[in-house]
Amino acid sequence: MTSPLSPSASPSPSFPSGSASGSVSGSVLDLAPVVPVVVVHDLADAVPLARALVAGGLPAIEVTLRTPVAVEAIRAVAREVPEAVVGAGTLVKPDQVDEVVAAGARFLVSPGWTDTLLAAMRGSGVPFLPGVSTTSEVVALLERGVREMKFFPAEAAGGTAYLRALAGPLPQARFCPTGGIGPASAPEYLALPNVGCVGGSWMLPADAIADRDWGRVEALARSAAALSAGGTCR
Repeated sequence: MTSPLSPSASPSPSFPSGSASGSVSGSVLDLAPVVPVVVVHDLADAVPLARALVAGGLPAIEVTLRTPVAVEAIRAVAREVPEAVVGAGTLVKPDQVDEVVAAGARFLVSPGWTDTLLAAMRGSGVPFLPGVSTTSEVVALLERGVREMKFFPAEAAGGTAYLRALAGPLPQARFCPTGGIGPASAPEYLALPNVGCVGGSWMLPADAIADRDWGRVEALARSAAALSAGGTCR
């Protein structure tokens, strides 16, 4: 399988960072309509889970730093599943950045941001999506040259109505909404002009993970990869 970051798959072989770059070619927001948000409890699950997601058409995988094995899971996926674009999520401390990048994370996601965390992510040299939930936070990031952001928690923070309202005065900001989004609501988000992709975990049901039913995960990933505005394939 061709790597989603290879020149043959994208006009740019690398992501632009979360900067003021005008181009979004190769951006994490454009790899697939859905970025799976993964919580790995058993390290043995990391590689087959990632392979199932990639086979289903979801190459960008956010492994959240919510479990003791998360960093090793990132390392394993980066080493064993080169077709995946594995990222680290739930970054909340600057010192986590170097650790996950050393493990192989190719993008970074935080639920919120501070200037010190933002500086660490910017200094990492890999793309990053700092989290926002208010207009003031969006404006503050734009002022700092960051145009691509995570909107979290999406449903609780106002959902599609909030993002639609932001698109008028702040059209330069682009988002990956995450939090409470499922297959029914995802197309509504993807129809918005300022949304590049959505984050979610509905393709990773707990019983499928417990049973290690990777075929089911792949099938759910394939359905998620086909989502677009109106629920039709992109």
